Order: sequence, then C-alpha cells, then structure tokens
Amino acid sequence: MVEISIRTELPGPRARQYLEAARRYEPRSMSEQVPVVWRRAWRCYVEDVDGNVFLDFSSGVLVANVGHSHPELVEEIRDQADKVINCYDFVNEYRPLLARKLVEITPPNLDKAFILSTGSETTEAAVKLARKYTGRKEVISFYGAFHGRTYGAMSLGGKRSGAATRGFGPFVPGFVQAPFPYCYRCPFGMEHPSCDLQCFKFFNYLVECATEGDVAAVITETYQGGAGSIIPPVDWMRKLEAWCRDNDVLLILDEVQASFGRTGKLFGFEHFGITPNLLCLGKGISSTLPVSALVGESRIMDVLSPGTLSSTHGGNAMGARVALKNIEIILRENLAENAARVGDYMLGRFLEMKERFEPLGDVRFLGLAGALEMVKDKVSKEPAPELAKEVVDRAYRRGLLMIAPIGHYGNVLRIAPPLVISEEEAEAGCDIIQEVLREIS
Repeated sequence: MVEISIRTELPGPRARQYLEAARRYEPRSMSEQVPVVWRRAWRCYVEDVDGNVFLDFSSGVLVANVGHSHPELVEEIRDQADKVINCYDFVNEYRPLLARKLVEITPPNLDKAFILSTGSETTEAAVKLARKYTGRKEVISFYGAFHGRTYGAMSLGGKRSGAATRGFGPFVPGFVQAPFPYCYRCPFGMEHPSCDLQCFKFFNYLVECATEGDVAAVITETYQGGAGSIIPPVDWMRKLEAWCRDNDVLLILDEVQASFGRTGKLFGFEHFGITPNLLCLGKGISSTLPVSALVGESRIMDVLSPGTLSSTHGGNAMGARVALKNIEIILRENLAENAARVGDYMLGRFLEMKERFEPLGDVRFLGLAGALEMVKDKVSKEPAPELAKEVVDRAYRRGLLMIAPIGHYGNVLRIAPPLVISEEEAEAGCDIIQEVLREIS
C-alpha cells in the first residue's frame, strides 16, 4: 500500500519555523533541497513536522538501503547505547567482526578491512596507502568524479568549476584527471561502441603527457554518482583494470555510492567483471550511522605501521554493530535482487516517458541508482537545470521526495529509493514524475 499523504500547504506552518531557524543560524553551504523538515521516516517514507507523508526517492542520499528506521537496526542502536559507543583505537566486540564480514563478502584478494566513519576518509586513506605502498606520488582520477569534500578527496574531484571546489584551490599536487566515458555527452563527439573507446586511447596519451610516469594509483567510481549517475561501458572498465595491472598501478574503486545492493548486485564492480586492489565503502554499509570502510589487499595494508592511519570515531562499537546487522539484513532479505527487479521496472517506465516527453533526454539505471537527464530539446541536448528543479519541486508538492538536481550542469534527477521499495510504490513514484513531465512538456 502506498502511504503518501499531503495534509497541509507546503511547507507547513511548523516546517516554516524550522526552515527560518536554519536560514538564521546555519551556513548556506549545504545543498539546497525542497523545503521539507523531516520528523520521522520508515521504509521508503518520510513524515515531516506537519504530518505530511512523502514517498522517498533519495534514501537520505543513498544511505538507507534497508529502508529508514529498520526495526532490527533500531534495536541494535538502543541495546548498544547504554554499553559502549566509542573507544577510539581500542578493540571493541564488533569492529573486528565487521572487518571479517567485509573480507568474507568481497573478492579473495581483498583480505583486510580498515573501518572508518565517512566516505571521504576512505578515499583519503586509499590515496595515502597507494603512495606509501608504491613509493610513487601521482594519482589519476576522472572528469566528473566525486570522492568527498575533505581536501584530498576534493582534489581528486573532476570538476574544478563546481560549487564543491571553486574557490578552494590550490589543490593537492600530483593528481591528474582524465576523461570519463559520459557517452550521452561524449567529449570526442563519438558514439559507443563504434567509437572504439576513443576516451581510453586519450587516457594513454594523457598518461604520457600529463604525468611524470610516477603513477601510484587510478581511482574511479563504479558509476559516477554526483556527475549524474553516469555508467561506463563494461569494456572501458575492463580496459582500465587491465591497464592498471599491466603497468603495476593500483586500482582503487570508490563504491561509497554503489555498494551494498544499490546497483542490483552486492557491489557495483560485479557488473563489470573486475576486481580492485583497494575498495572504498560507505553510506549503505550501515543504512543509518556514519560508518565506512577501506577493504584492501594485505600486501598493501601491511605497509602501515602503528599510528600511520587512524580515526577518532572509526570502528566505534555502535556503528560497527549496526553495520554488521545491516549487511545481514541486505543478504537475508535479498535486497540486491529487489533493487535489480524494481530498477528494471523503473527503467522500462522511464524509457517509455523518454519517447513521449521532449525534455527527458537520457535515462540511466543500474539497479536503483537511476538518473533522468533533462534537456531543452533532444536534438541540441542543451541542459535544462531550471526544468530539473521544477520537476523536483512539483514532485515534492505531490508527495515525492528527490534530492536537488545533480550532474555536470545541474540538470539530472537522481532516482535512488531505499532498496526495500515495492514495485507498487515505485509505480506510484513513476506516475508522479510522469504527471509532472506531462505538465511541463
């Protein structure tokens, strides 16, 4: 049963009070979302402070994979709260068990796990490890990449003119960006597969011209989340893995936005038949608290001596315990399979809409990591960021929550509901977006 219920004008009277306090006392640095003030959430629903209930297509930005406030996770948090929460680097009951579980569910070469608290911590730690292990200093990332907001992670990012990087330079030296296969907007003006992966040919040229030949690692997302859920071709990913292997360069996969069932498989890299040397995990690892992990090969991890990498809250007892239970739920409830099934349904619906509505330029889905790219017309593909904002706002007023538009041009709608969503609930959300597209077309 779909539980959407809009009872007041939006935003409601109580919400307006909190929104005014936020404007008065908080910086404007956070992304600008629709004016809803969350009070509670369950499964794939959010209730605001005025009692309005929304269907959630955000998952709190890809966190709540098992759904909001899963009863088993709530119970783990309650039970742990009066025992111990944080103990710094001292071992607790759950941190080594979480590390073992991560080693068990990832490829055999990944045999150690470092538990942290945020996605940015994992990408920063991965770069440190790669440099220390190889003795080399250069790291290659990609145009459009998002690897976090701390300084090193930000420097890996692939759009210097973006709001998250503009004005914060100079950036960390030794980082080089290469083109990512954004096939809908190929910078080489070609189409896959007839392009013969021109972007990868350019990658080789870039390595020759823009690096000193001192490359420690290549880091990439499995799909580029912040750039607009851009999914690379399988053959490109395999060529990248082969290049790293042939050149003795570490492959770091940032799966903070892609792991724990989000893409229709437990890990996004399974779609491509590749294996990283270092794997960055976060967000859906706990579906609740700030938990992340760097999983890697012991030959790399073992270069670390005591005191070289640590984290104040990393591996705290409550976070580790909740993450363990969360992984258990994802596996037991077959949530990756549900993401694949419901994602296929949504992909079909949106492809139909693409044929009917001129502003819907491209549809990209990998499980329940989806994107709708809005354009002024299909021929020019001119980005339509204002139209994308209008879709988000009109959907909100009908009871559907999406995050603010993302992408290179701010014209991409992110579709990312919790993995527990049913086909009936997905249908209701698709229907709302269809109504909005009909209105604006």
